[in-house]
Amino acid sequence: MIYGKQAMLEVMEAYNANVIVSNMYHEADDSPIFPPYWVVEKKGVKLGFIAYNDPEVPIRQNPGFSEGLKFEEVEQNLRALVRELKDHQGVDVLLLVAHIGISKQVLLADNPAVEGVDFILGNDTHERIREPIEGKYSKVVEPGAFGSFVGRLDLKINNGEVVGYDYELLEVDPGAYPADLEMQALVDQALLPHKEEMQRILGYTTTPMYRYLVVENPMDNLITDALLWKSGADFATSNGFRFGVPILPDETGRMAITKEDLWRMLPVDEHMKVGEVTGQQIKDWLEKEINNVFAKNPAKRFGGWLVRFSGMTLRFDSSKEMGERVVEVTIQGKPMELDSTYRMASCNRTREPIHVLCRMPNAENVSIKSYTLHDAVEEYLAAEGTVSPVLDGRSIAVDLGPNAFSQMLETGYRFR
Repeated sequence: MIYGKQAMLEVMEAYNANVIVSNMYHEADDSPIFPPYWVVEKKGVKLGFIAYNDPEVPIRQNPGFSEGLKFEEVEQNLRALVRELKDHQGVDVLLLVAHIGISKQVLLADNPAVEGVDFILGNDTHERIREPIEGKYSKVVEPGAFGSFVGRLDLKINNGEVVGYDYELLEVDPGAYPADLEMQALVDQALLPHKEEMQRILGYTTTPMYRYLVVENPMDNLITDALLWKSGADFATSNGFRFGVPILPDETGRMAITKEDLWRMLPVDEHMKVGEVTGQQIKDWLEKEINNVFAKNPAKRFGGWLVRFSGMTLRFDSSKEMGERVVEVTIQGKPMELDSTYRMASCNRTREPIHVLCRMPNAENVSIKSYTLHDAVEEYLAAEGTVSPVLDGRSIAVDLGPNAFSQMLETGYRFR
C-alpha cells in the first residue's frame, strides 16, 4: 500500500491467487476493492476465509498511501459475514485473516461477533506466538517476522467439526530447508537490475543492530542519530517500526551496512521536515505516543512500538494512566521546559498537513528539506565510516526494565 492505491491494485490483481478483504472500499463509490470472503472445499471439508485490514491505516501511515480508499471498522460487517459463511454457505471451518495488531486480534477473539470463527490468523505486529492465544470465541496466532518462521496449523476435522489441532512455528533455516531452485532463479532475475545498488556498502557496524525491543533499539538509535546530525535540530524522531532484519558483526568484529539494509530499516524514503514545538506540545505528544503502545484498552493501541528519537531522553511509567506516564524529559541534556520552544526533526508524510510532525500537530515555522531520510543516513555513515549503536538509555520505562520485549500479561503471552 505504501506505493499508493493503483500500484497496490496492480500488484494484487497480478497474483494467481484469491485476494480478499472485508473492510476496504473505493472511496469514490463505496464499492469493495476485492471480494470480502473466499470459500474452498478440500477433502470434503468446506473452508471459509474472511480478511480485515487495520481501519487506522490512514492515521498510522502516510495519508497519501491510502488516498482513494475507504476503511470501515471490523465490527461493521463481521457478524453478518460470519453468519453468511456459517449459516448460508455451509462452511465447516472459518478462518479470519487479520492485519489489525495482536492486541486488537485478542480483543476480537473475545467479541461475540466472532463466534463461529475457529482461528484468527494475525500478522501485523509480527509476534512469535508459539501457542495459540485462547479467546472466548476464537484463537489467535501470529508467525513472527523477517521471514524467520512459518506458522503451521494442522486441523483435525470430524463430521465438519474441528475436534483438535496442532500448531507450531517452523524456523526457516536455509540449512534445513534449501531454496527451491526454480523460485530462487525467478527472485534472482527480478533483483538483477537492482543488485549492484542494493549491495553498495554505506558503512559498517561493530555492534548488533536489531529491532526486538518495545522501548529502544540500536537500529533506531543509529537512524535517529543520523537524522539529528543532518538536520541540526534539537531532537529528531522516527517511527516505531517493528521490522528490519538484524545486522550482526561477523568474526572480523564488524558487518557492512548496505543500501539493501537501509531499505529494510526505512522502507519509505520521505523528505525530512523540521519545525518548532513547545515543551508542552512535546509532553502531550509523548503521552499520546506512549498510550498508542501501552493503552489499558487494547482497542486504543496502535500496531507499532514506541516512537524513537535522538537528542531527547525520556523516562516514563507505562503502568500509569494516560496523561500521568511521563516522568522526565531532557532535550540536549537539559530538563525540558514546558514553555520553551524546541526544533524538532521528523519525516514529511505524504499528504499530511505541513504543521504535523510525526503525528504531533500545530508545529510552527515548518520547512520541508531537500534531503530525504536515506540521504541523511547515507551521509552520516559516509562521515562516520564505522558506527557502534547500542542501547544507551535514551528511552526508559521505569516499570519494565531495560530490555522490554512485547507482552500481553492478561493472556500469558511474552515474546521469545
